[in-house]
Amino acid sequence: MHPLLINNGTVFMVKTLLQHQLVLILAVAVVARLGVLLAFPGIFAFDQTGAVHGSDAYDAYAQNLLATGVYGRTPGVPDAAIPPLYSYALAGVYGLLGRGYIQAGLFHILLDALSITMLYHISKRLLPFHESDAGVGEGLRPTLAALWAALRTLKPDGRTVGLLAGLFYALYPYLIFQNLTLIDTPFFMTLLFTFLLCMVLLREREQLDRGAWLLAGLGGLALGFSLLVRPITPPLALFVALWFLFRRGLVTSILRLLPVALVSAAVLLPWIIRNYDVFGAFVPMTTTSGANFWQGNSEYTVRYFRAGYDVQWTAPDLTTTDPHSREADAERFTLAFQFLRENPDKIPELLWVKFLIYWSIDITPRLNPVDGQLPRLDYQGNPIVEEGTGGELELGGLPPGDPVGAYSSPLFDQIGRTVHRFYWGGLFLIGLVGIVLSWRQWREVSLLWFAQISMTLVYVAFHPSTRYRVPTDPLWFVFSAYALLWVWHWWMQRRAINATTG
Repeated sequence: MHPLLINNGTVFMVKTLLQHQLVLILAVAVVARLGVLLAFPGIFAFDQTGAVHGSDAYDAYAQNLLATGVYGRTPGVPDAAIPPLYSYALAGVYGLLGRGYIQAGLFHILLDALSITMLYHISKRLLPFHESDAGVGEGLRPTLAALWAALRTLKPDGRTVGLLAGLFYALYPYLIFQNLTLIDTPFFMTLLFTFLLCMVLLREREQLDRGAWLLAGLGGLALGFSLLVRPITPPLALFVALWFLFRRGLVTSILRLLPVALVSAAVLLPWIIRNYDVFGAFVPMTTTSGANFWQGNSEYTVRYFRAGYDVQWTAPDLTTTDPHSREADAERFTLAFQFLRENPDKIPELLWVKFLIYWSIDITPRLNPVDGQLPRLDYQGNPIVEEGTGGELELGGLPPGDPVGAYSSPLFDQIGRTVHRFYWGGLFLIGLVGIVLSWRQWREVSLLWFAQISMTLVYVAFHPSTRYRVPTDPLWFVFSAYALLWVWHWWMQRRAINATTG
């Protein structure tokens, strides 16, 4: 091909990308993820190393689904230890493209691209652009009073806010790593953002027409499917109903949201029926929610969290013979509630510590069990309470080749944590400023508040960690982007003021 044609084609492609900023940001996200995926096969290539970063349970369930058609960790034996939808999606990827880290990585990259796109549109709708908020007029020399009034009412363009928030998401180191592992996070994020975008569009509809019914149905599907990935969105659904009332009347809100609730319930019904058939009892989602609740509400919780470890390395003494049974999970719930009833004086500290863990600017847990230390952990999940002379807690005794051991390496423990503190910590603080600056638009942006509040309530009640919070971090980045753009507009208008009065 002629060099001139190649150069002209390159220039045309660059101009096209610059004219379509969202496409450019998506390209940045894809290139960053592909680069990391291909640069670290020793971490991500579970099909070659046998070490699954994320959760090997999803891999096992997906393979068993393809081999036996039965959803269970043991081939041919049905269970409900984890929510099913991501394993089914992974089985679909394996069935179509084969089992491998490249296939799983490409699937997750596609999900991230969809989530970034929806984040952009959520921001654009919640923070619409108004000509009166544009600041200095084109080529005009406004009066000082007019400029001062504009400064007081600055509202950055929602499209630009969405693009910048999408860029923060695209380059977020923690999400790049986690969403390339075998984990449900990217799948849950896409469903969560789909639900939020549908609710934003549904509230905007003036008429309950065909488009509104379609949005309600799609939103209900997204809500129901999100519950089959992580059953943590019911509080958010309640907050969404409150958010509707900020702009819509009670009857109008009910008419729009009732189909959402009915469709989401219909999505869950087959799984509930299946579980009743398997267990002979009502199991709405999983048989491990009791374990999560106990880990977040036991005598070990504060101690392990304050020591820097995750409480997943703890387990209670059960009277139930089979620790993996539905009855054992119910017993864990009972033990957790018993601890709370018998220790009401410890509840404030318990909630505060879990809140700090959830919103930490550091990656939590700070410490992980490693090889070479005293074996103070029974890897089957039974804690061996052993302390050093200073009362410190150290966990060791990991089996050889366990992926958890990698998180104590310099790449993760020193470089990764330092980058995360600056990236997330900086955007977190800037986002706090953005929340204050955008408060006048509370009827719109409160949806983003509610997403954060609902997830905080769920995980502070159960078991918090950084990986549980990050699905909503891009929603926080909307406020970070808003603050930065507000400062930019303020600076530009200040320059205009100086030019006018100088």
